Amino acid sequence: MEFEQLVKIINDEPVFETSFLLSGNVDPQDVHLQLTRWVKAGRIYQIRRGIYTLAPPYQKVKPHPFLIANHMVSASYISCQSALEFHGLIPEHTPVTVSVTTLRPGHWKTPVGTFEFHHLKQSLFTGYKLFDLGSGQKAFVASPEKALLDLVYLQPGGDTESYLHELRLHNLETLDLNHLQQLAVKSGSRKLLRVARRIPILAGREAGEYRTL
Repeated sequence: MEFEQLVKIINDEPVFETSFLLSGNVDPQDVHLQLTRWVKAGRIYQIRRGIYTLAPPYQKVKPHPFLIANHMVSASYISCQSALEFHGLIPEHTPVTVSVTTLRPGHWKTPVGTFEFHHLKQSLFTGYKLFDLGSGQKAFVASPEKALLDLVYLQPGGDTESYLHELRLHNLETLDLNHLQQLAVKSGSRKLLRVARRIPILAGREAGEYRTL
């Protein structure tokens, strides 16, 4: 396979997998060998084993980090700080793309960014949907309410007043407080129930200074 052929096959796909290239009358060994050569030449980036993206200037569409994360671990969705930033609930940019998964946790530094995956038990793996990222890309992202609860659940002391202060949450009026409460009740976690009671207080006094929750 020639590189020009690869670019034509990939077209405007931001991320592609080896299996995508193995259909038809091709030699799998030749495909894997060529991919290795193109990675070394800097023409493509290897994100994980079997997962790639074209390198600039060959890529037609720059892959969104959320889309990449969804490809890296299929049983996952974007959550915690990354989803909170996406929904406009925290002011800081989060350089690491954070996801949750029912599989093993992991941390990867790649040529296209750093990605973290935190483990959640199956019963908590809910509260996410497919969001439009622009440029024809979509990814599974937690709702703002679920992203907040996931972060609190995974963070030791995440339900404390001091930690909630540190998050510098804003735009809390955009939260669906009924949905937040329902998710907390469904989780069966006392920790999340405590936070679900405290967030309406924060939302009510967002324009002022923090007071005891």
